[in-house]
Amino acid sequence: MSRNLPPLNALRAFDAAARHESFSRAAEELLVSHSAISRHVRGLEARLGVKLFRDLPRGVELTMVGRSYLERVLPALDMIADATDDLADVPTGQVTVNSEPLFAERFIIPRLAGFRKAYPEVEVRLEASPALADVERYEADIAVRFAHTGKLDGPSDLLSAAPIYPHASPDLMGDCIRKPEDLLKLPLLRDRTNNIWKQWFAAAGVQTDALLDHEWRMKSPLAYEAGLNGLGVYLGSSECVSFDVGLGRLVRCFDIGIRDGAFYLVYGSRGVRRSAVKQFRAWLLDETRSFRSEPAV
Repeated sequence: MSRNLPPLNALRAFDAAARHESFSRAAEELLVSHSAISRHVRGLEARLGVKLFRDLPRGVELTMVGRSYLERVLPALDMIADATDDLADVPTGQVTVNSEPLFAERFIIPRLAGFRKAYPEVEVRLEASPALADVERYEADIAVRFAHTGKLDGPSDLLSAAPIYPHASPDLMGDCIRKPEDLLKLPLLRDRTNNIWKQWFAAAGVQTDALLDHEWRMKSPLAYEAGLNGLGVYLGSSECVSFDVGLGRLVRCFDIGIRDGAFYLVYGSRGVRRSAVKQFRAWLLDETRSFRSEPAV
C-alpha cells in the first residue's frame, strides 16, 4: 500500500523555515539557497493545498494550519533522524556549542583535545558569547549558561555549582598572605556584577567598608587574565580555574568558599537527539561531575 508522503527535502525545508521564521536562515542551516527553501515550501503548500506560512515584513510565520501540521510532522522527522543515527558505528557530524566566554576558554578548550581524541569523527564548533543562542531554532545545538539564582527556563542539566574562592599567581602570593585580611593589601579582581568580594570577606569573618576602594571589576575573561598575570587576586569558581590550578599557575589563597550561582547546559524542548550531540553532552557532564557537589568550606 503506497503512502501519501511529501518529499523529505520539502519537509526539512518546512521544519527549518518554521524554527527560524525565515527562509534565509533556514537556507543557511541546510546549506542551500534561499530560492531552494522557497521552492520546497511552496511546492509543499501546493501539494497539500494549504497555506503553511504567511509573509511578514521581515521573515515568515506559520499559519494555524502550518503550526498544526508541524506539530504532527516533527515527531516523525525526529524518529527518522534517531533511527539513522543509531545505525552509525561511531558518532559523526557537527556539534555547535554556545558558551559563556570564561567557561568556554578556561574549562572547555583545555579539555577539548580529549574529546576529539575519543570521537575524531565529531566536529565541535565552539562559540563564546555572553548572549544565549536560541537552541529552539538551532542557532546552537546546546549552550552553557550561568544563573545566579534558581534554574534557567527550559530543559537543562546542572554542570557546576562549585563555590568561588580567591586565587592568585604564586609570585603574587609570596609569603605575605597568611590570613584573609592580608588580601586587602592587594588589588582585588572580579568579573561579576554583584559585590562578591564583600560576601567573601564576610564569610571569612573580615570586616570591610561598604565599598572596597581597590576592587577592580573587569569583563571576563579579562579579569581572569589579570589574575593569572599577577595583577591582583581573582575571585572565581573552581571549575574555571581548575586547569591553571593543576598547572601551578594559580594558587587558592584560602579554603573559604561562597556560592554565587551555577553553570547549566541548555538544550531545546525536543531534547538532545543526534548521537554526536548526545556524546558531547555526556562527555561534558562527566568532565564537570566533581564540581556539582563540591562543598563550600
